Amino acid sequence: MIKKINQIMLYVNNQDETKQFWIEKFGFSVISEEDNGQGMRWIELAPTKDAETSIILHNKELIAKMQPELNLGTPSIMFYSDNLDQLYKDFSAKNVTVGEIVNLPSGRVFNFADNEGNYFAVMEENK
Repeated sequence: MIKKINQIMLYVNNQDETKQFWIEKFGFSVISEEDNGQGMRWIELAPTKDAETSIILHNKELIAKMQPELNLGTPSIMFYSDNLDQLYKDFSAKNVTVGEIVNLPSGRVFNFADNEGNYFAVMEENK
């Protein structure tokens, strides 16, 4: 039986630039960085060292060659924040592309783009 989501694969064009983006703009940390010595490299990032779910950055071009049947599109990821207004201000101050904060039946949310134009969302965590 599946209990949780462990890792989310994010296929990117430039792993190093994307790694720096998540570190500098969002405060994520590198959990691990692996290279098999044969061109396969992956970078694990998470908002905290003890986070239950992490993001793995993979080289999109390499994965497309290795497994052309894979869907390499960007997954729709929803993050949660306990201070949505402050996070929105922080992202805006760091020149992150952000959408408007909108009210949904499930709570307030806004979207943002990473350095490669992949969009994700953040929802206010209701306690």
